[in-house]
Amino acid sequence: MNRTLLIIDDSKAIRTQVEQTFADGNMFQKILQAADGIEAFKLLVNNNVDIILCDIEMPGIDGLKFLAMLQSREDLKEIPVLMLTSHGDLNTKVRGLESGACDYITKPFEPAEMVARVHVQMQIKTLQDELRRSNQLLLQLAQTDPLTRLYNRRHLYEKLETELNRCYRGRNPLSLIMADIDHFKQVNDKYGHQVGDEVLVRVADLLQEQLRTYDLAARYGGEEFCLVLPETDLEAACEVAERIRMRAEEMTFSGKMENHKLTISFGVAAYDGTTDGSIDEIVKVADAALYEAKNAGRNQIKEKEIFS
Repeated sequence: MNRTLLIIDDSKAIRTQVEQTFADGNMFQKILQAADGIEAFKLLVNNNVDIILCDIEMPGIDGLKFLAMLQSREDLKEIPVLMLTSHGDLNTKVRGLESGACDYITKPFEPAEMVARVHVQMQIKTLQDELRRSNQLLLQLAQTDPLTRLYNRRHLYEKLETELNRCYRGRNPLSLIMADIDHFKQVNDKYGHQVGDEVLVRVADLLQEQLRTYDLAARYGGEEFCLVLPETDLEAACEVAERIRMRAEEMTFSGKMENHKLTISFGVAAYDGTTDGSIDEIVKVADAALYEAKNAGRNQIKEKEIFS
């Protein structure tokens, strides 16, 4: 694992001394230097830094101001910072720790002490990084359908609640598309559930390809999918559904399903944001539209507008 150390100090002699302390490469494979906070931020933007050694007293942006800037950035605030100070008074140390520093080292420093303190912070950072990765994985597992990798119904409802509130506050439209693979039970019965799973994955990939980055696709259950389209009115949502419907008809398969033609039915509901709405209502309306599409012969789109 390549690790990077950033040294921030207006004294070139101190920066050189610190760099020589870690020059053996055992702890860090890359060492960066900055003479002030501005230069340091430029390096942070372009490099993945694991730990920072920062002087408190510097011209322009001093160490405490640099810490405040660091804490304001979500992508940088977790980097451990050890403060370098020529003051031994308690108030200076406390100010540094309260500003976000994880430890301090008094100048002139003993190389062995610096290595030991940095090593401790690197161990803590490694454990914290592993914990964040584990938490992210758990969150992903809790939010996604294991087969299609789309979001699951639980996350769908969370997203809908957020988007409905945002839609109402901004008076912007919100559309919901319910999509159901036609005659999917026949696919499972004729070709087997493994082939059926492959079809579900192909359809999920198709949905993702046709959506914007801020749209959401979820597996609602079985062969039914749900699409959340913020800032999208009924007409635009129907255009999205039609585009997906046509792409599904063009989908080809190999093996036993070589001659199979896939079709999808859609129910579209649009909420205009003029009055407060509910998740249950928009889902119910979209589902009713989907039911109409199924009854009308499948492979088509039915639409309903809410609060028009």
